[in-house]
Amino acid sequence: MEKDLSQQSSACYLAVKSAKNCRSFLSVSSYTSLNSTSSTSLAKKFSIQDLKVNINESQLEEFRSIMLEAFNKSDINGNGYIELGELREALKTVGIDIPGYQARTIEDEFKKNDKSQDGKLSLDEFEKLYSRLKSEKEERTFKTRVKPISGTTEIRNKENDSIVHTVRHSEQLAFSKWINQNLALDSDLNLSQNPIDPETKDLYTRCNDGIVLCKLINFSVPKTIDERTINRGKNITIYQKLENLELALRSAEAIGCHVINIRPNDIRDEKEHLILGLLWQIIQIGLFSEINLTHHPGLVMLLKDGESKEDLLKLTKEELLLRWFNYHLARSAYSGREVKNFGNDIKDSVAYSHLLKQICPSNHRPMVTLAPLNENDLNRRAEAMLTEAEKLKARDFVTANDVVSGNQKLNMAFVANLFNTYPALDVPEDVTIQDEDIIEETREEKTYRNWMNSMGVNPYVNYLYTDLQDCLVIFQLYDMIKPGSVDWNRVVKKFVPIKIKFQKLDNCNYAVDIGKKVMNFKLVGIQGSNLLDGDKTFTLALVWQLMRAYTLAMLDKIAGQGHPIVENGIIEWTNNKLKSADKKTFINNFQDPVISDSRVICDLIDAIKPGSVQYDLLKTENTNEAKMENARYAVSIARKIGARVFALPEDIVEVKQKLVMTIFATLMIQDYQPPQVSLEQ
Repeated sequence: MEKDLSQQSSACYLAVKSAKNCRSFLSVSSYTSLNSTSSTSLAKKFSIQDLKVNINESQLEEFRSIMLEAFNKSDINGNGYIELGELREALKTVGIDIPGYQARTIEDEFKKNDKSQDGKLSLDEFEKLYSRLKSEKEERTFKTRVKPISGTTEIRNKENDSIVHTVRHSEQLAFSKWINQNLALDSDLNLSQNPIDPETKDLYTRCNDGIVLCKLINFSVPKTIDERTINRGKNITIYQKLENLELALRSAEAIGCHVINIRPNDIRDEKEHLILGLLWQIIQIGLFSEINLTHHPGLVMLLKDGESKEDLLKLTKEELLLRWFNYHLARSAYSGREVKNFGNDIKDSVAYSHLLKQICPSNHRPMVTLAPLNENDLNRRAEAMLTEAEKLKARDFVTANDVVSGNQKLNMAFVANLFNTYPALDVPEDVTIQDEDIIEETREEKTYRNWMNSMGVNPYVNYLYTDLQDCLVIFQLYDMIKPGSVDWNRVVKKFVPIKIKFQKLDNCNYAVDIGKKVMNFKLVGIQGSNLLDGDKTFTLALVWQLMRAYTLAMLDKIAGQGHPIVENGIIEWTNNKLKSADKKTFINNFQDPVISDSRVICDLIDAIKPGSVQYDLLKTENTNEAKMENARYAVSIARKIGARVFALPEDIVEVKQKLVMTIFATLMIQDYQPPQVSLEQ
């Protein structure tokens, strides 16, 4: 086992650069920050930041996994640290065999610099030590190109050739086919007559004007973009294409995509890895948008003994699909082991074959069979299994090779599409599902969740009240809003099962403490136990103040006025801006009924970027339907000029004070950006 880890770690480590010449590094996770240092300090707590290695993202993930495995093997008491006395043996497991005298030197050096004086190494410190020792073993000028993984293309970063991006051909193929199939009838794209060629780079060219991305976003989350705001036609200018791309990126962000490091020019320049990453996020959100209790009350059938419906909400997307998968396997003729992942466990197509047969309706013709199991060759068996899936019109995303190679991303997409096609979760007659069993996410909850996920928090937030109970996401947001506000040494990141409740409570108490003393939040009556218990009222109160603080902090930074800008300052700016553009509209506060028809918002957008609003598209009727159309248009136009609007059209029509404020604040932020060219110019 130790030999295997050693070989794997060396293989993954690859091209180590000298400490003198290499000052750049690859971060697995990127965080939005108010200055350039906070994202680095935060990510150091959550990802490998200091390895001077020349590897791609997939290999870095593998390397991280190996480091974690070696660390856990040496962490005998499971407290999340390695004792100094265990260090030499821990290094051996990853191929670093140092003599005793060197081990003692390292121990003395560590004790001298150890601020906590506890004689223990964290995973972060272990990774840094490995990086240093490995560098010392390699030649100082050693540099080589990583051998591409089969079925991939590697692209080096032009600004920093130590960063290598991997483009998987299988993803290009899968996403091209998905777009061709689901947007075939769109008259603007004409994919039925001129489909995207999945075997070439056509996908990236088709995405470079933003229209495909906007349409795909609307397919995944209907009505996100008012299509009246999309620049269309065969002869749209580069400027209009960039507007479309801005609209697509801001809208993708609003549905929960993490696009902080993607710019319109990146897509226009057809940067393949960025486009594939964005497409996957949009497609994934669409695939999982209806896999919930609201759309499928039968999901309660997946509950295990002693569980409640809230336990389902705690599951990640992958965990929920795996539970559904195994639920059906248990009711089939399948006799293999439980499927625990979408990689190794499905490679032989046996579980897939049984799943397909189990979910196939009894009256479906042609019937799905277990004929694929007669094939001994794994590739032929996988192809035969996909032929059976085709009977259900659910063959999307994977090829036989993707199944046999265990492509986790595409196999998860394949299973999600199977669920959406034939969930087969009919509730037995003797089981009654009450209305209270169906938990529907409110608009406010969805807005906050999408905002958090767009910031790149880890883990991904699926449900506010369960995913914030350990406060790790809250700490990340604190550190983005006010860098250095979190003492990460006080935060428990790895929980011990027998202490988990107390450790989470400690985190929650600390989170409330920071909110009150550092962030100056109004958290009257809120205690750590309220967050731990998932109390909706108190959790929403904290989350709203986080979103407000982030928005105002961004505004303070870009406005550079030397003093905090709050609500009254935004109202004053709004009215001055409207007056300077000879607009007749104005607002008294963020509850002003005049806001409900969106005209004042459109006037403000037009004042910021003259010519951007087509006033003939605005409805004048005083009806809810007319107001909703105007609100959708206003939100999309705001995003089109670059404003990060997370509020929904319904929030405008109903004049929801909090979220309406964020719209005006983000427009103010946009106004303080460098001057923009008008459409006429």
